[in-house]
Amino acid sequence: MSDAFTNGQSGDPLAQSAFDLVHCKTSEDAVARLQSLYATAIEGVSARFEAFASSINPANVTIQPCLDGTTGIGTYPYLQVTVPADRSIQTSNLALGRVAGQNVYAATVTRPALFHYYLRDQLQNLIENYDAKIQVGRSHTPIPLTFALEAAAATLSDEQRHRLQFHFNTPNLSSTNDDIVDGRLVLNRDGPLPLGLFSAERIDYSLHRIQHYTATRPEDFQEYILFTNYQRYVDEFVEFAKREVGQGNALELIEPGGQRQKHHGAHTGSVAAAPRKLPQMPAYHLVKEGRQGVTLVNIGVGPSNAKTITDHLAVLRPHVWLMIGHCGGLRRTQRLGDYVLAHAYLRDDCVLDDALDPSIPLPTLAEVQLALTKAVADVTKSPAADLKTHLRTGTVVTTADRNWELRFNETAVRLNQSRAIAIDMESATIAANGYRYRVPYGTLLCVSDRPLHGELKLPGMADAFYEARVSQHLEIGLRAVELVKKEANAGTLHSRKLRSFDEPFFR
Repeated sequence: MSDAFTNGQSGDPLAQSAFDLVHCKTSEDAVARLQSLYATAIEGVSARFEAFASSINPANVTIQPCLDGTTGIGTYPYLQVTVPADRSIQTSNLALGRVAGQNVYAATVTRPALFHYYLRDQLQNLIENYDAKIQVGRSHTPIPLTFALEAAAATLSDEQRHRLQFHFNTPNLSSTNDDIVDGRLVLNRDGPLPLGLFSAERIDYSLHRIQHYTATRPEDFQEYILFTNYQRYVDEFVEFAKREVGQGNALELIEPGGQRQKHHGAHTGSVAAAPRKLPQMPAYHLVKEGRQGVTLVNIGVGPSNAKTITDHLAVLRPHVWLMIGHCGGLRRTQRLGDYVLAHAYLRDDCVLDDALDPSIPLPTLAEVQLALTKAVADVTKSPAADLKTHLRTGTVVTTADRNWELRFNETAVRLNQSRAIAIDMESATIAANGYRYRVPYGTLLCVSDRPLHGELKLPGMADAFYEARVSQHLEIGLRAVELVKKEANAGTLHSRKLRSFDEPFFR
């Protein structure tokens, strides 16, 4: 089945993209109808699966058609927004082009309860500022069984599992893509324009991957995300989070496997125990009301992990993600423990080259840069005149080769020409995906070695560095989040630098 944004769609978008459309006067009404339609769709898939699972001979199970004539029971809800022409061209923080007539925007929607506040706020903005007409109905895009009932197949026999593909919809990978994100639909004028950056199937795909890689639920993630590449930052964060919860400054700490620590250190008994082995990229959530807390993800070392996790977390539409980790200092004047604030990136990681050409510059975002600079000053208690003695700004190189020092003769000229001041394996990847997915980003690294100047990261030196700097570095990252949060609450965080020509309305 085609999604709402399939190339080549033509004719009346109301007839081809959705059915059972109902006008909703308020954003809350729209979200409530989305939730109701989604719940009904999941119930239909569940009932049909139970009939299939209980059948002695699954080959005899027949598929009953829906009221709309399709063979998929349970389709994604459909959200449509119509904006009058005279309101589409008004000055706003969206980089929208001029239009000759009214514009119709649409999206398939999944898990509306998870995205309740996001959907409500985005729709409210459209109603207030663009006099938008909101309609909610059902799409023709079926919800794949694996997304509707994650653990369903685990209870089936081998024969039943084999026959699932003939009785239920499976994920449509041809439409589960980043075409909207990467601007590939910019010239497609048939049918509704994209309302958001992701289709429902693309979001579902990532929601399941998030749980797999982090061993925590998508619902647990907060609006403000810190990435790190060392376990010691996790240890410091957990201790900090426990203090915050104990003092009543946060609701709870959620760790991999669903462990929950609430006020006074009491663990709830309704969640899973700690996993026997940590997942690939464990996540830790300091939960506050309205998802206003902080999530820390230990992404490990390397650009592949950095790309993987940001590919998926982007669907949650966080307000910001920041990289706080270690780097190699490239300048003789730097000292171990100095901080590096990335003002530019040299992308030698290669993992995103097909999606975002390395020649495309990654702009720095003033709100994030100022927050990180002030956070360093606040935590280190450095007057402005002394700040440059331990904080340097400049270009950070991100490489895919951890042993880049072994081929220094090949890289020396490039490092020299770029005027780089530090090298790591994650920062440019995180920034590039922040740019792609319109998620504000920033990088503050700490110099843990200076390989070009004889200070290699050896065990004794590394231990001394960790003792001296990890706690302070994490504190700076947390302080930066608080400062960025003020920008987000004031509506000044999401920069037009990240918006494209034909940008979807939803941020």
